[in-house]
Amino acid sequence: MIFDSHAHLDFSEFDHDRRALMAAMKAAGIGGAIIPGVSSEHWSKQKAIAHQLQLPYTLGIHPWYCPKTLIECDQSLAALRTELMTANDSLMVGIGECGLDKPKAELAPDNPAYVPWNLQYRVLDGQLALAAELKLPLILHSVKSHNELLGMLKQYSLPRGGVIHAFNGSYETAIAYLELGFKLGIGGLLLNKNAKKLRDTVSKLPLDALLVETDSPSMTPHFLPEKRNTPLTLVQIIAEMANLQKNSNVLISEHLQQNLMQLFEL
Repeated sequence: MIFDSHAHLDFSEFDHDRRALMAAMKAAGIGGAIIPGVSSEHWSKQKAIAHQLQLPYTLGIHPWYCPKTLIECDQSLAALRTELMTANDSLMVGIGECGLDKPKAELAPDNPAYVPWNLQYRVLDGQLALAAELKLPLILHSVKSHNELLGMLKQYSLPRGGVIHAFNGSYETAIAYLELGFKLGIGGLLLNKNAKKLRDTVSKLPLDALLVETDSPSMTPHFLPEKRNTPLTLVQIIAEMANLQKNSNVLISEHLQQNLMQLFEL
């Protein structure tokens, strides 16, 4: 069974039908998902749901949830370090979701969604250091910040690498990440025929470079009637990837699952 490499199944959008969704996923050949962390306030519920469903998870501080002061940033990083050092949990498989989101730093300071660039950088830098120290793979978020993120990654020795979540860059950017030992998470944007850059990139990359994800409940493909995305979308993403790679769905699914198991040691 294929796994969704990135689905926030702990979010409240799934509180009313989480078990039913898991049953529907299994019926569709989707065995589960990795549940990424976003903030210390979410970790407790996230871990509880991961254990209820017996799904792997990662812990991290997402740039959207980055604390708004230096002191709070350092406190969150200290809390993350404690969680990672004391986890002793076979379901905990990495660090993330963490990264950089330039549009959030370009908002007006009085906008509730505004996150200063220096704080995003500080929190990501701390998580990269933890990944290097603890030899854990990363789930990385990058929005209009590939150059900055690549520059930061080059400063660290990251033996386990990780995945660039929701990748939507050029072939040249993809290769730059691959050379640093990272894989690329491909999601529902691939189903948009107008996403020509991404579709061209996926058609050219080796299968070893790719993971498949949905980012549920977000990033719902434009043609779906409901607002909530779910891991069930994986079926269509894999079919489109097979079409672009000129391979069978079965071969693509098997290879993507091997990539996931190897990266996160599942």
